[in-house]
Amino acid sequence: MNAIISLRTVDLSGKVACRIAGGLLAMVMLLLVMAAPNPAFAHAALIKTEPADGALLAQSPAQFIITFSEPVSPLVLTLVKPDGTPVPLTSFRLSYQSVEIDNPQTLKPGTHVLSWRVISTDGHPVGGSILFSVGAPTEPPAISEAVDWGLRSAVWTGKVFLYIGLFLGIGGAFALAWLAQGARAGQRFVTVAILCGLVAAPLSLGFQGLDALGAPFARLVQPVIWRTGLGTSFGWTVLIALVALGLGLLSLVGPRVTARPLALAGLLGVGAALAASGHASAAEPQWLTRPMVFLHGAGIAFWAGALVPLGLAMRSQSVEAAAFLRRFSRMILPVVAVLAAAGIVLGVVQVQTLSALVDTAYGRLLLIKLGLLVFLFTLAAINRWKLTAMAETGVTEVRQRLSRSIGVEILIVLAIFGVAAGWRFTPPPRALAIAAAQPASVHIHALQAMADLSITPGHAGPVAASMIIMSGDFGALDAKEVTLVLSKPDSGIEPLKRAATKPGDGSWRVDNLVIPIPGRWTVRIDILVSDFEMVKIEAPIDIRP
Repeated sequence: MNAIISLRTVDLSGKVACRIAGGLLAMVMLLLVMAAPNPAFAHAALIKTEPADGALLAQSPAQFIITFSEPVSPLVLTLVKPDGTPVPLTSFRLSYQSVEIDNPQTLKPGTHVLSWRVISTDGHPVGGSILFSVGAPTEPPAISEAVDWGLRSAVWTGKVFLYIGLFLGIGGAFALAWLAQGARAGQRFVTVAILCGLVAAPLSLGFQGLDALGAPFARLVQPVIWRTGLGTSFGWTVLIALVALGLGLLSLVGPRVTARPLALAGLLGVGAALAASGHASAAEPQWLTRPMVFLHGAGIAFWAGALVPLGLAMRSQSVEAAAFLRRFSRMILPVVAVLAAAGIVLGVVQVQTLSALVDTAYGRLLLIKLGLLVFLFTLAAINRWKLTAMAETGVTEVRQRLSRSIGVEILIVLAIFGVAAGWRFTPPPRALAIAAAQPASVHIHALQAMADLSITPGHAGPVAASMIIMSGDFGALDAKEVTLVLSKPDSGIEPLKRAATKPGDGSWRVDNLVIPIPGRWTVRIDILVSDFEMVKIEAPIDIRP
């Protein structure tokens, strides 16, 4: 009879946990929508393109160059003609942070679209497009940039359930093998959590492939989707996660003599899976960030995984519950210390400045997570210092109170999973800072002269401009004077006119220049060739916020 009641209790707990997880998924999705500033998500930030966005070219370019803030791998490269005809671009070369794409044909006059979709080193897809015209501009072809919110929701949900499998499943298996040592409360929940992970891991890989290629759900069954997902760094995460989940499951169903080594291997696999891809693992220096991600992931699994079995053991009033609680209490303090230290290091690397906590979507999600962690740590401290000692003595009322408190901890942990899954769609401030520090560049080509202009950094504020001046046939041009003129008439700003100096390295420079606002500016370079000849060349240039 008691066994039947126990099974019913576990079943009821599983149903309640599923309902709670569903409610938390909806709640945290709302938090993610509130935290996101706009639907444009990126990870490897675009630095510049050749031709530049909006450029007017005299003739068809021989190649296109797209430069990012970090190395990327192209997935889909497309040139859309003025009549709307897409032309796949399949011949390209990777040059560190740049993708050099061969133009397979001579382009006719009109406005074209260069569109790309690439994978950044953190395993996340990045897409974008630019407009440029050959000869005279025409009406640009229509390009849809709608965000597939259904797919993004699926990616997010898959991440959350993968976290449940890794942290609550494998972590729970570790707790049962190493801490419970005979108490089997929560084993069914842990098994279900691991099975959730085993389902979510391959599905997440398919969703990754869909997202990488910008494909609809209908293409999920196509082999190319799965090959693409597997080809990203997230593919390694999924493969390692599947092995870890399998080890965790074997520790539950296999002989007891193998349970502890299998559970330990599974726990280490959690850290390895998380370190294989993602924002933090891709950050430099990787000799620091990858081990920190490993420790952070393994620490979360140890703590979060023990909560459900421990809470159910407290509720069941079993004889082994006191020993379970004592072992967990003794080990959790150093684990939390390592967990917190690793989290602080990763937060500093990713966010870099306090202002980024408010100014970026990534920072706002981090603030939400920190708020949940403060609540979690406070509750855990109360449990550790107020309730644990009395619960170990077997006081029924205290054990029930501790069980309820642990249940609240589990809710907070699930909410944290949801927030962490939201980072999949937000670039860390670290990546944005790298992009902001990059120069804005433009090549200006005319019959009489040409120039390569670089404005560093390429965002509004104090900048420095550097120019290489050449003749129209790429020969040397010994100019007597060079003047840089920046104008933005649509904002009511008078032209900024500065004389350039020649530092002796073959370039012309303008220092102590301030560009007041971001946006598209018109840059003109006045080149005094002789006392009787002045050449003026101009082009648009985009200045970032």
